[in-house]
Amino acid sequence: MAKVIHEVLELPRPFRLHHGDELDAPRVAYRVVGAPGAPLVAVLGGMSAGRVLDGEEGWWSSMVGPGLAIDTGRYRALGIDYIGGRGGSSAPTGAAAFPPVSSFDQAAALAAVLGSLGAGALHAIVGASYGGMVALAFAARHADLVGRIVVISAAHRAQALSTAWRSVQRAIVRDALARGDGPSGLKLARALAMATYRTAAEFSMRFDGEPLREGDHFRFPVEGYLFARGDDYVRKYRAESFLALSESIDLHRVDPAEVRVPATLIAVRDDQLVPCADMRELAARLGGPADFVEIDSLFGHDAFLKESAVLGPIVRRALAEPTSP
Repeated sequence: MAKVIHEVLELPRPFRLHHGDELDAPRVAYRVVGAPGAPLVAVLGGMSAGRVLDGEEGWWSSMVGPGLAIDTGRYRALGIDYIGGRGGSSAPTGAAAFPPVSSFDQAAALAAVLGSLGAGALHAIVGASYGGMVALAFAARHADLVGRIVVISAAHRAQALSTAWRSVQRAIVRDALARGDGPSGLKLARALAMATYRTAAEFSMRFDGEPLREGDHFRFPVEGYLFARGDDYVRKYRAESFLALSESIDLHRVDPAEVRVPATLIAVRDDQLVPCADMRELAARLGGPADFVEIDSLFGHDAFLKESAVLGPIVRRALAEPTSP
């Protein structure tokens, strides 16, 4: 029977961050679910993901659970709340400035969780989007603590056009916070983000209808979808946390040659945010063995959330491969 552990770990002080700052009241919240004593797999998602992986509230319930790709009958699955994000880890409160956070800082927090669990090394890290960046940072800094990484839609650095889009999103949120209305800015930023996560083909298929006139302007079919996603995000997330982790994505830099553990890299040909070319470059420059897989998806960067039927066998196979000694 699967066992579930919820904990909040107080991190050692001073907890110095990658960019030179120090984290006040450092802590990381984590959750472990799975068969007691089974190999431990860290599962890390996008910037909005948290420590709950499976079940109705889990962000990856299609991939983590009994009999699924990350089978909690065979593995223990470890999730964390990102520093700076939502949940129980250290995060902005709005009362004071929050320091810049790096993917290396998330990796350091994950390493601290491993030490607290007394679990030795991870069997693997499966990381998607921002979680893939953290997986790469962890493998570069803590190679002795992980046997293999599986990276979906993430590269060794942010792509310049993607940074351009996120910079506009952050400017929208900062302007709204300055007016005392962070949620309105977060709604618009999330709506814009959704237009970069998905593909032109999907939007044409779903939203190519005629606009409706509302008074002195027209409303286009896609608007309802984008702003509904923005409203939903505001109910779950804070503007300050969005700023912290959006910036963290764009600060991400890992030297591929420093990643020497076996890696499976999964790229989505239709991904606007993380182009296949960037992941091919990463695969070519890795310091260790790599399997590079390309898939097609109408859902673009969101493929990791939508394509469990395609990704499941790839992830399952990668977890069964030999790991670093």
